[in-house]
Amino acid sequence: MGAYIIRRLIQAFFVLLIVTFLIFIAMRALPGDPILIFLGEAETESTTEEQLQELRKEFGLDKPIMVQYANWVIGVTRGDFGESISYGDDVLTMIAESLPITLHIGSLAFILSAVLGIPAGIICAIRRGGNIDASVTLTANLGICVPVFWLGILFIYFFGLKLQWLPIQGYTSPFDDFWLSFRKSIMPVFCLSVFTLASTTRQTRSSMLEVIRQDYIRTAWSKGLKEREVIARHVLKNGLIPIVTLKGFHVRLLFGGSVLVETVFNIPGMGRLAVDAIFNQDYPIVQGVALMTALIVVLANLLVDISYGWLDPRIRYQ
Repeated sequence: MGAYIIRRLIQAFFVLLIVTFLIFIAMRALPGDPILIFLGEAETESTTEEQLQELRKEFGLDKPIMVQYANWVIGVTRGDFGESISYGDDVLTMIAESLPITLHIGSLAFILSAVLGIPAGIICAIRRGGNIDASVTLTANLGICVPVFWLGILFIYFFGLKLQWLPIQGYTSPFDDFWLSFRKSIMPVFCLSVFTLASTTRQTRSSMLEVIRQDYIRTAWSKGLKEREVIARHVLKNGLIPIVTLKGFHVRLLFGGSVLVETVFNIPGMGRLAVDAIFNQDYPIVQGVALMTALIVVLANLLVDISYGWLDPRIRYQ
């Protein structure tokens, strides 16, 4: 197990390098100059070429691309993610302020999709062909197809503007005002969890049906075991591997979906920070957000791989 984890960590290191390099190159391939965007049209007209060169030198944009990338990687290893071109603040500090917000909303959506999706899939598999199975499956299919931003706008219109039940924007920490934080989180969390909830339900139903057809499950039924015992001890654990794999994939989707959700609901998380940085071509922020997101996804995938050995003793790490 130890050797396997070390190999995976080495692979994760190279994955992070590749991801950050691609983001680095992609941002610099965009048209426009971040210094000119930072100054604005009015200031640009009154700024001399020498002053522009000084600003580029200040932010390290006067060097070749590979030198810029090497300097950034070396800085990251020292805990220095650079300085924002647009805001002039330390990038790591900005990420540290926005990351907990994204993790709060994303973790609630992740838990909601697992708590509701897995039981719903189990019930559909056990009661296959019934009314509950038909209605839940139809709802799950709709949940997979519905666009998150469109659903968020509908929620804002009906629950925020028409009914005035919930706040339509912003974020409040649960440590500052728990009730207000809960009310502000309802719509973003639900929108973010719709796809993951629907896909979890479908995958759980499919996995449970495949396991239920196995010979050892029929043997358990023939021995007179109770339905709850058969499901909990035999069906569920053996059918969890595809579900755990899917939940690991959902970590990436939750961070990607947070871009839309945080933009629609004006939540100052990492998704919103990344969107603003891309429009402003703020290279250091985009690189820092991409690195942090890739790191979380890689660690989530590592945990998923390690969990396979617990779920299925036949799996061994060589």
